[in-house]
Amino acid sequence: MSDQQSKGFSHARVETSNFLMIVLILVSVAFGGLVEIVPLFFQKSTTEPVTGVMPYTALQLAGRDVYVREGCYNCHSQMIRPFRAETLRYGHYSVAGESVYDHPFQWGSKRTGPDLALVGGKYSDEWHITHLNNPRDLVPESNMPAYPWLLKNTVDASAMPSHMAALRKVGVPYSDQDIAKSVEDVTGKTEMQALVAYLQMLGLALK
Repeated sequence: MSDQQSKGFSHARVETSNFLMIVLILVSVAFGGLVEIVPLFFQKSTTEPVTGVMPYTALQLAGRDVYVREGCYNCHSQMIRPFRAETLRYGHYSVAGESVYDHPFQWGSKRTGPDLALVGGKYSDEWHITHLNNPRDLVPESNMPAYPWLLKNTVDASAMPSHMAALRKVGVPYSDQDIAKSVEDVTGKTEMQALVAYLQMLGLALK
């Protein structure tokens, strides 16, 4: 009887076969992922913007590109978790509807610096410019690097129409007028101005 059981599909066979164990684990993970993740694509709370969330302007979008290029996401998350300690420090916890126009989104969990999800309007433009140019002018103990070149570099205006057109293909509701006007909106603007414009709009929809 035991010999017949060992030849069939049994616990012992699974546990003694590395290949079979790996295949079954992958199938289980894939099935679990489908059950947990696929429904999110059809929920309004994860696919529709919350009230007040608008697509980035051309200048804000250029600033977001600077944010990603300089690796700001490595030290700053944009995700306030629904824990009392976090909401007391930062404010309302993050919801998916805030990030429907983010490609890719900037949630993250690693924080060397503070979370920036609700930083918009918290400081003046001048504060951000000084802080980005040399953080130690405002926070002597800061270990954040300085970004003085942002004051000199200008935004690449020619790249904005194709960038916005690409985002429209993945669901961001930019109009033809928005795309056509994007070059004019960022011409002559510095990367510092663009980055500050991006930071100043973060989280305003939930304030």
